[in-house]
Amino acid sequence: MATTIAWGRSMRALRSRNYRLFFAGQSVSLIGTWMTRLATSWIVYQLTDSAFLLGLTSFVGQIPAFFVTPIAGVWLDRWNRHQVLVITQVLAMMQSLALAALAFTGSINLWWVIGLALCQGLINAFDMPARQAFVIEMIEDRADLGNAIALNSSMVNGAKLVGPAVAGMIIATAGAGVCFLIDGISYIAVIWCLLAMRVTGTVPRAAQKSALQELAEGWKYVVQSPAIRSILLLLALVSIVGMPYTVLMPVVAVDILHGGAHTLGFLVGMSGVGALASAIGLALRKTVIGLGRRIAISAGLFGVGLVFLGISRSLPISLLLMTVTGFGMMQQMAASNTILQTIAADDKRGRVMSFYTLAILGMNPIGSLLAGAVADRIGVPATMIWAGAICLAGSLWFYRKLPEIRAVIRPIYRELGILPEVAEG
Repeated sequence: MATTIAWGRSMRALRSRNYRLFFAGQSVSLIGTWMTRLATSWIVYQLTDSAFLLGLTSFVGQIPAFFVTPIAGVWLDRWNRHQVLVITQVLAMMQSLALAALAFTGSINLWWVIGLALCQGLINAFDMPARQAFVIEMIEDRADLGNAIALNSSMVNGAKLVGPAVAGMIIATAGAGVCFLIDGISYIAVIWCLLAMRVTGTVPRAAQKSALQELAEGWKYVVQSPAIRSILLLLALVSIVGMPYTVLMPVVAVDILHGGAHTLGFLVGMSGVGALASAIGLALRKTVIGLGRRIAISAGLFGVGLVFLGISRSLPISLLLMTVTGFGMMQQMAASNTILQTIAADDKRGRVMSFYTLAILGMNPIGSLLAGAVADRIGVPATMIWAGAICLAGSLWFYRKLPEIRAVIRPIYRELGILPEVAEG
């Protein structure tokens, strides 16, 4: 009985029809997305045999987020986010099908991969903040918001578990082109589900100021909030220093663990196992209270996992450590997302979530380029050890900021009726 109640509580956001559709469509599409990510890394490494060019490709694919996402957040506070998502998903489908066509015709080369990665980066600069800001419009009961964000994380990491493992087998037997084709076809599911929604969300806000003025207003709002500022700073640090470790995975699989495409798929898949376990744990939580401490602990756990991953020369141990890093990384991202969505003002949520996307996607390309360059100079293991140590230091800094963060968040929680003494009284 208790298990049934816990399971029902973990899935309560699915009571909202639009969110059920979103969850179903994305569950299919994201498997294809992770297949494409792994297949792209594999092709680049096979074409170039270079850790630096792996980092460069990731950099080009994500750098648009650094320049475009902040202004995209301003526009998303004005536009219909549902329509934006339909457009971005159609464009992403076309990008994956283009990669498939190049692979099947034997025309694929590094420059085509980099060019299409740049196109996908531009799409993601709008898609990611729109997706984050649209979640609250799909949820009928705002109390289910934290659960919806945790389920999103479960969905992403369930796909991260399945997609790379399947991609590793497909690449070894049929080639990367099949992965790109499956990804392109999988977008049909999410596009259909988006079109099937009945959306009566927030009416797009008319522009009263210039885009730059509203961007400055959003930046001021973020900087003046110790809670939002600290959460985004830690996310940015981990993104620029720690998260690019995924770019180096082909080198770890081939040169350090002496494996192949299967090994790469299992490594990335085990990261998904840890992240999925993290997301399920968050979905089972009854409240957002205590997530600040979770952010500090999870960032530290991620850093420790990276340090030992840099030391490991054993496949079983490396698989276990990938689970640890996946758990820590997802716990930090999902907990940060939940707090930001909960405390952000409605009229600034698009801009706040664009800065959240910037802290992850915008910093990540710089980190990927840096990781590739550093790994070429001092080696992949040493690069991971240093990255983990810096992430651990960042988690300790954030832990010391928790009293200041709580002082800002708790009045908002009281106003929303989230703190127990208000909800019960």
